Amino acid sequence: MKQFIAIYMLVGMCLIGCTVNSYAQETKTVFNHVALSVYDLQKSTSFYQDVLLLDTIPEPFKIGKHKWFKIAPGFSLHLIMDATEIKEHNRNTHICFSVVDIDEFIARLGASGITYYSAGNEPGKVGTRVDGVKQLYIKDPDGYWIEINNEQR
Repeated sequence: MKQFIAIYMLVGMCLIGCTVNSYAQETKTVFNHVALSVYDLQKSTSFYQDVLLLDTIPEPFKIGKHKWFKIAPGFSLHLIMDATEIKEHNRNTHICFSVVDIDEFIARLGASGITYYSAGNEPGKVGTRVDGVKQLYIKDPDGYWIEINNEQR
């Protein structure tokens, strides 16, 4: 009898697990990556590696026009060298990264000569959101805005 109950429970858990996984894959859209068009791939690669400390991941094209970075488990950032000029971008269109120590990040910006801004566009200032999270904004070499904050999830 105990063996029958154990088998019944195991089969039930498998069916529930299959149903949950199937539901998530068939009815939900999931985020995969962000792609940015860049002018100078090497300069942008250095920025994302040395300033943001992102790790590269293999990219399938291998033609020298792409660089991929891991930005979270299962998510990536793709840089594509095809921009013909560097354009001005609106700060409200940005990507955001959270860091553990925002003061350490600010020191890295200083060492790299990168200016940061508060949400009020004040150079060299860090803002604090209404929920207590500190935030600042920087631009990458192509003028894309990036928010950096210390939100912990």
